[in-house]
Amino acid sequence: MLKMPEKITIAGPVGGLDTIVVMAKGPTRGIAVVAHPNPLQGGTHTNKVVQTCAKSLSQLGYTVYCPNLRGVGASEGEHDYGRGEVEDVLAVIDFAQQQHGTALPLVLAGFSFGGFVMSHVRQRVAAQRLILLGPAVSRYETQVAEVPPDTLVIHGEEDEVIPLADVLAWARPQQLPVVVFPGAGHFFHGKLIPLGQLLNRLLAPTN
Repeated sequence: MLKMPEKITIAGPVGGLDTIVVMAKGPTRGIAVVAHPNPLQGGTHTNKVVQTCAKSLSQLGYTVYCPNLRGVGASEGEHDYGRGEVEDVLAVIDFAQQQHGTALPLVLAGFSFGGFVMSHVRQRVAAQRLILLGPAVSRYETQVAEVPPDTLVIHGEEDEVIPLADVLAWARPQQLPVVVFPGAGHFFHGKLIPLGQLLNRLLAPTN
């Protein structure tokens, strides 16, 4: 059985970051950080898409850190529309690597606003993989950054917040494949179990 998630506070650039840690099933073979959706619409680290992603990664041997970014929940600071949040994630990565070592693979994942944040984090740090779920490619003045060609993008066919057409228009110049989840809206309501199964299948090691 998976260990229950635990909550810790990680020192961030503007104060403590309230963070859920989902321990790896078995020995830790990697570290992952998962970023939540827009807190101005109620997004936190307990979001079901965030936790579905964290559970899948933990089953694959990653110890997963899910921070509440600045100004969210018990985390200190004020919401910064994705700018300061990049620095928050970098602080979480630094903490995780202090705990587990810098030699382990790092996976970055983000849902919606969290995907926007993680696209910019990936430009600052090396990572084994970047996972973007329903990425907010058309909601902010600063655009989602260009991402590596092996980035895993999963988007709902019927996303009512970030239209699939906007994601395809962002991905097309990069020749970046997008996995379209049939019948899914932005929050993957009613699709969380198959979403977790899809993540497990696509991220499972090949050797």
